[in-house]
Amino acid sequence: MLDNLKIRLQYLLPKQCMTHLAGWFANKKAGWLTQFAIKAFSKAYKVDMNEAKDPSFTAYSTFNEFFVRPLKEGIRPIVNDAHQLALPADGTVSQLGAIREDQIIQAKGHYYTVEALLAGQYQLAEQFRNGQFITTYLSPKDYHRVHMPCDGVLKEMIYVPGDLFSVNPLTAANVPNLFARNERIICIFETAFGPMAQILVGATIVGSMETVWSGCVTPPREGIIKRWAYPEEGQESAVSLKKGEEMGRFKLGSTVINLFASNQIQFANNLYSGSQTRLGGLMAQAITAEEQAMNTDESVNNDIIS
Repeated sequence: MLDNLKIRLQYLLPKQCMTHLAGWFANKKAGWLTQFAIKAFSKAYKVDMNEAKDPSFTAYSTFNEFFVRPLKEGIRPIVNDAHQLALPADGTVSQLGAIREDQIIQAKGHYYTVEALLAGQYQLAEQFRNGQFITTYLSPKDYHRVHMPCDGVLKEMIYVPGDLFSVNPLTAANVPNLFARNERIICIFETAFGPMAQILVGATIVGSMETVWSGCVTPPREGIIKRWAYPEEGQESAVSLKKGEEMGRFKLGSTVINLFASNQIQFANNLYSGSQTRLGGLMAQAITAEEQAMNTDESVNNDIIS
């Protein structure tokens, strides 16, 4: 009964207005009121300030400064093998696994398409057909900077306006097409593992989303899709990021989705829906050339049999 009420409120509440107000306050230097909000938030969500570069509440003059606080140097070691991909954020795995044709699982009984997630960019979506995906939920207590799973060269960034539903597990299990209807920033990278999408998904009271190369992408919220293309590696103004480097951040919690092409990576065996993630830990490893050949042969044989 209570869960049904929470879901109904998601549809009825003025989420855009709430988000604008939360973002406005979170960026204000409000003295004792800011300190009160930071301490109350930390207590309510059991934030571990011992991991922060500066664990003192008074070090943060705005709520946003506190929310995107950096971690202590070296506290999240990054897997360093060239064939390994690192987890991009602290959080919880919502779902992960194979993309079935163009279908991604959101929660039990709920699916959405890669094309819908990528705002109708069907040629881009085709690159991830039958690939792999992982959805990571960042709860309010988590570290809210998102990092690179591997070395990558940015090819394009797409801002997609949308709704601002909460992205917590309850909402994901009850609101159809949640991640394809919420506001999001789609970042496409060329990597040694083929194309990779790293998608920052907005949510209720996520005041803003930023990337390291462009700064604040939203707000403003102008209600139109925006698309930026970037130069090739080695050219002037090219954006190249190394594994473990920060690529973006949320000012209040949300979700990051990664997409990979078919037959390129396999996820670590210890990852499953509901498992905790820590930035820099093992997310996946490359499929070897021999494994790729075997997978291709199996696919051909299955097609012949069918």
